[in-house]
Amino acid sequence: MTTNRKHGFATRAIHDGQEPDPLTGAVNVPIYLSSTYVQQGIGENKGYEYSRVSNPTRTRLEENLASLEGGVAARVFASGMAAINAVACLLQSGDHIVCGNDLYGGTPRLFNQVLSRYGLEFSYIDTSDAGNIERAIRKNTRMVYVETPTNPLMRLSDLAVISKICHRKKVELVVDNTFMSPYFQQPLALGADMVLHSTTKFLNGHSDGLGGVVICTRADQAEQLAFLQKAAGAILSPFECWLLLRGVKTLAARMDIHDRNGRTVAEFLANHRKVETVFYPGLIDHPQHQLAKRQMRGFGSMITFETGSLKNANKMLKKLRVCSLGESLGGVETLISHPATMTHAALGEKGRKAIGITDGMVRISVGIEDVQDILEDLEQGLAAL
Repeated sequence: MTTNRKHGFATRAIHDGQEPDPLTGAVNVPIYLSSTYVQQGIGENKGYEYSRVSNPTRTRLEENLASLEGGVAARVFASGMAAINAVACLLQSGDHIVCGNDLYGGTPRLFNQVLSRYGLEFSYIDTSDAGNIERAIRKNTRMVYVETPTNPLMRLSDLAVISKICHRKKVELVVDNTFMSPYFQQPLALGADMVLHSTTKFLNGHSDGLGGVVICTRADQAEQLAFLQKAAGAILSPFECWLLLRGVKTLAARMDIHDRNGRTVAEFLANHRKVETVFYPGLIDHPQHQLAKRQMRGFGSMITFETGSLKNANKMLKKLRVCSLGESLGGVETLISHPATMTHAALGEKGRKAIGITDGMVRISVGIEDVQDILEDLEQGLAAL
């Protein structure tokens, strides 16, 4: 690995962990599809042994992602949820986790319906108020888990303040940085202990591969996560690793366009008479706009807006032609979704109402198409209301 933290982000994205193949000179990292490796003798092997444990393509990807987030090491998993599960597996029965109450719906589903059966305890609070975190920490609290911005309400948590609280209380801060990517937000630099992503989203960027990653600040975290890769086996395949290495090379360029288009679309929606509310930290009337300017290098392309009712949301979504109705986000194409029936359906009506998700809300992941085409598509969709 030739990581040079003096190099700019785009340079590291293209070169760190992505050095030409020493055997052939190939510019792109090869896809090592071997499941096993020849050993020199009994107890003499010092390299690769079995691809569930480690794989050369995976090693290169982990070096690359660790560099981009400024961590000491990264460990990749088969999905974003597998990465979250691995972080939770660092704890033990009886441990308590303080969580944001406005998370991607699959996260509380994992916590409440799976991990709570093994003795982990969870409290859900509004982490946009750091005081709530301090009040929620107990003697058995071992971790604070936040998304910022949150999915789908785009609330921010002040990572510098929260990290100081966590360190004073000897609690680890874990941040889901999926919405911003390391290009726009660096949680480890703000004091977080671990950062994770669904690499399926902006890091991959092309909607063609699942994955997850955890980036660590300490060697012991990386060692424990490597053991979980080996023991539980939810590892990322060599081909998926290669797709990510390819996608990351254009991350800086893509994110700049995502951000530019996102700001334009947010302003359009905010000024549209058929849209009741727009949730986007890049708008000056967002209650945490100043925090967004301090904490992030850009505002990104994730926007949620209120159409007023399920009927209105359905009318609009059926009219769209450029924006694709579907789950996920972060691809080069504009994806639009309905949180109440898609990403957050598992919370139930009562759970969604408690955190402010309505049936009329629509979430859009603005792509890198010509922005005028996106605006025209949204205009003709909203005209149906």
